[in-house]
Amino acid sequence: MDEKYMELALNLAMRAHGRTSPNPMVGAVLVRDGKVIGEGWHKKAGTPHAEIHALQEAGDLAQGSTLYVTLEPCSHYGRTGPCTEAVIKAGIKKVIVAMTDPNPLVGGKGIAQLRQAGVEVVEGVLTEKAIRLNEVFLKWITTRMPFTVLKTAMTLDGKIATRTGQSQWITGESARKQVHILRDRYDAILAGIGTVLADDPALTARLPSGGQNPIRIVVDSLARTPLNAQIVNDGLARTLIAVTEGAPSARVKALKAKGAEIVVVPAGSGGIDLEQLFQLLGSQEITSVLVEGGASVNASLLKAGLVDKVCWFIAPKIVGSHAAPGPIGGEGISSLQDAWQIKEMTAEFVGQDLMISGYLKNREEYHVHRTY
Repeated sequence: MDEKYMELALNLAMRAHGRTSPNPMVGAVLVRDGKVIGEGWHKKAGTPHAEIHALQEAGDLAQGSTLYVTLEPCSHYGRTGPCTEAVIKAGIKKVIVAMTDPNPLVGGKGIAQLRQAGVEVVEGVLTEKAIRLNEVFLKWITTRMPFTVLKTAMTLDGKIATRTGQSQWITGESARKQVHILRDRYDAILAGIGTVLADDPALTARLPSGGQNPIRIVVDSLARTPLNAQIVNDGLARTLIAVTEGAPSARVKALKAKGAEIVVVPAGSGGIDLEQLFQLLGSQEITSVLVEGGASVNASLLKAGLVDKVCWFIAPKIVGSHAAPGPIGGEGISSLQDAWQIKEMTAEFVGQDLMISGYLKNREEYHVHRTY
């Protein structure tokens, strides 16, 4: 029964996918005498937390009930007050937590406060699902670096465009809709200047419901982004262009006049120092980045160890040619022992295309404090 109610809480939390950054997604369920008396989920940073919504729905019935919550209740004052105080005041007798909060401001303190007040606390129910739910928050709160997903679309023979550069459209309509769902869920979308010059992409989330447009980031060391590019003219989302000190000042000034935000990043091998760029993004509370770059950017991010997850769309098409580009450029690796390996792979059809997702095997793991 504990897993049943925690599953409900996890499903509630997922309703806010892409809406709570830089906060985690959290769901809460209040149960009394075998009946759900209150539900809630955190809807947006700065608004009441999941526990508060559930308590408000339950009202006086909350006294003596059991609270199921996907993340340890907070015990500190942030944009809102501490949930632990509200839980104790409501007379909750038992709290079941999926995982402790990796935020150093909490980190077990909320659980300790509840126990000190005489509330029974049980930890570790559906923990792995809770960790996966908040993989973005876990990385950002523990490293202050964004969780990064490398997305690409290619043919069955591994080409992202024909030898003439045509890439629209490799995948079908269903797969393209899935990409817009991803854009809606992540804080930012990153592309290289090559992609901007070749395709003039909008990099927005175009869904029937409208969607939430991500922050658009262009890796453009010499400020070559055209002044008539969609991303600096449509006004649909914040556009950030990363340049080096070598970028012509006149180009930088012109892009700023168009409303683009310019960030100057130290030069690295082949252009921008991507690690320093991502540190900057993390400091701006950009917790997640979806990469839709070309072969060069993709290779550089992998080489820098900045990719956490891959999402590969494979179309049932073959185009051939040595001149047709693949998804990963650069020098590549010389020994298979050095290949980037993927773990926890999943595969599913999206329309006629195959979507394969997985995590970089050697990426840093973001451990959660556990007391059970």
